[in-house]
Amino acid sequence: MIRLLAVLICLCATPIWAQDTSQPQGTITVADSATQDAAIAVRIRDILGELDGFDGVTVSVSSGIVTLRGTTVDASTAVRLNELVGRVEGVVAINNEVTETTDVVARLNPAVERFQARITQAIALLPLIAVAALAFICVLTLGMLLARARNPWERIAPNAFIANIYRQVVRILFFIAGVVIALDILGATALLGTILGAAGIVGLAIGFAVRDTVENFIASIMLSIRQPFRPNDVVEIQGDIGKVIRLTSRATILLSFDGNHIRIPNATVFKSRIVNYSTNTERRFSFEIGVSSDADLADVRQMTEETVAGLPFVLAEPAPMSWIERIGDGAIFLTVTGWIDQEATSLVRAKGEALRLTKARIEGAGIEVPDTTYRVQLLGGLAPATEAARPSPPPSPTKVPDVPEVAAADVTDMSEPGLDKLVDAERSDPDAPDLLTDAAPKE
Repeated sequence: MIRLLAVLICLCATPIWAQDTSQPQGTITVADSATQDAAIAVRIRDILGELDGFDGVTVSVSSGIVTLRGTTVDASTAVRLNELVGRVEGVVAINNEVTETTDVVARLNPAVERFQARITQAIALLPLIAVAALAFICVLTLGMLLARARNPWERIAPNAFIANIYRQVVRILFFIAGVVIALDILGATALLGTILGAAGIVGLAIGFAVRDTVENFIASIMLSIRQPFRPNDVVEIQGDIGKVIRLTSRATILLSFDGNHIRIPNATVFKSRIVNYSTNTERRFSFEIGVSSDADLADVRQMTEETVAGLPFVLAEPAPMSWIERIGDGAIFLTVTGWIDQEATSLVRAKGEALRLTKARIEGAGIEVPDTTYRVQLLGGLAPATEAARPSPPPSPTKVPDVPEVAAADVTDMSEPGLDKLVDAERSDPDAPDLLTDAAPKE
C-alpha cells in the first residue's frame, strides 16, 4: 500500500510537459554504436547552444535513447525539446526530464531583455512614427477645415441640423483615412481590422444601450427633412393641442392655449397621429343647442341653418348644416355646423357668435331653449290639506317677446395678445435652434 502511494505521488509530481508522448518514428536499427551516440549528443548540444532558453539543459545519449535533464524558463520551451531532438537522425526515443525553473532572476531576465529590445526598436522607429503622426495630423486638419466651411454643406442640406450631420460624417471619414495612412506608413495595417472590429462591437453594445436616443435622433432627421408642420401651426399630437414653437434635434415644442410649454420627443412625434389644423384655410366649427320637445324640429333645423348661413363670416360653400343629435333630459339637442376662413376669422369667436345669434333667433320665434339643469327648492312648510287638494289654475299662455334684430359682432380679430407675445418671444430667441424652414418640403 505504501509503495502504491509513493508511485501515485511521483506521478502527480511529474511535470506535465515531461509526459509528452511524441517520439521519433521509423525503424530502429540492430547495430549499436557508441560513436553514433556521441555524435547525436554533440549535435543536439550544438543545436540547443544556438537557441535561447536551453542553457540549463543537459543531454545524454545511450543506445539512441536521448535523456534530457535540467530546467527551462517556461513550460512551452521544455515542450519544444521533443520536437527538436526528434528530428535528429539516429534518435530512437526521448526521455524528457526537463522542468520549469523557479529562479526569479532567471525568469525575469527574458522579460527584461524583451522590454529592452522593444524600447530599442521604438527608438529606431521614432522618425517613422513622427512621419506617420504628421500625415495623420495633416489629413485630420484638412477634414476639420473642410467640415467648418459653410459651403457646400449648407447649400446641399435642407437645414442646419442636416448640415451638421454632413460635417460630422466628413470629420469621421477623414479621421479614419488619417489612421489608415499612418498605419500604412508604419507597416501595421493589420491592426486596422482589429480596431474596426472592436469599434463595431462597442458600437453595437452602445446602440442597444441607447436605443431610444438613437431612435429619437433618426426621427429628428426624418422630421427635419420632410416637415409635417410649420412654425405657428396649430397641431394636435397624442391629445396635446397647441401652436408649434420650434423643432429641435431632440423634441418638438408646442405652446398650449393655456400658455404651457409642451415638449414631445421627436420619436413620439414621428410615430404619432398628427392633426394639423392650420394646413387647410377652411375650418368647420360646431355647437350643440337644445329646444323644447314640443317644437317643430324641421322648422328649428331650417331656422338654425338659415341663421348660420346669414352670418357674414360663414362661408357659403361648404354650406352650414344641422341635424338632430339626441334626446336629452328635458330637451332635444341639435348639432349646428358652419365653415369659416380661419386665416380671416377667429374660430372660437365665430363659434360663440353663431351660437348667440342662433339662440336669439330660436327664442324670437317663440321656441323655448330649456335649461336642463335640475334645481331643488326647499320651502318653509307644507300647505294645508285643503289647499293641497285644490287644483292649480291652468298656466296663462306666454306671450312671445318681440326680439329685436340682432347683428353679428366682428370676429375678424385673430389676435390673442398674451399667447402671441409668448410665441414671438420663443421664436426670436437666437440661442434656441429651430429646424423648421419654409424651404423644406411639407407633408
